[in-house]
Amino acid sequence: MEKRYWYAEGLEPEELAFQRLYGPVEPATLAEAKEFFGGLGLDWWVAGGWAVEAFTGVSRPHEDLDVSFWRKHVQELVRYADGRYHVWSAGSRSIFPLSPDNPVMPDSADQVWLREHALAPWKYDVVLNPDRDGRWVFRRDPSLDFALDEVTWVAEDGIRYLNPEMAVAYKARLDRPKDRQDLAAVLPLLPAAKRGWLADMVHHLHPDHAWLEQIRGG
Repeated sequence: MEKRYWYAEGLEPEELAFQRLYGPVEPATLAEAKEFFGGLGLDWWVAGGWAVEAFTGVSRPHEDLDVSFWRKHVQELVRYADGRYHVWSAGSRSIFPLSPDNPVMPDSADQVWLREHALAPWKYDVVLNPDRDGRWVFRRDPSLDFALDEVTWVAEDGIRYLNPEMAVAYKARLDRPKDRQDLAAVLPLLPAAKRGWLADMVHHLHPDHAWLEQIRGG
């Protein structure tokens, strides 16, 4: 009899197609991420929608947990995860497993995926952030870099999150319904200086973006 595999209900067609090709996804919780990455003893932070929710307190459904980590430390992550998770290099052209004996990422890959074993769902999709002399490089415009403390903050739960204005600046490119929802939640809570920074950054990245009038309060 054919064995059937099940995926979470309500997945968007694109996400369902992805999971049918690469395997199901069961994202880690914030508590699980804190326990796992906290034990590593190196900087890590949460971006995306969870970073927005941590700042605003406005809840919405999340398909994944956007964990970021320094690219320069991926070998330490592979060794640390050994025996608990398999770590896979994920790029635009291929995915393949990394191991303590072969932990080198190809230049074409900027993410690692983690799961317990081949029949387990993926738990983490980790974006590997580049640095320049220890400074956080903005992947939307790599000519820009910042001190990590300039672009992140640590919440009462002890987790470091990407600043809300930076999280929203990242989201402008895709402009999905959830991105517009996050923008609407963030804007009323941003101080004037950070709101101005966001307007300038979105204009820099996308000069004719539809969000600009809303950000500027027009």
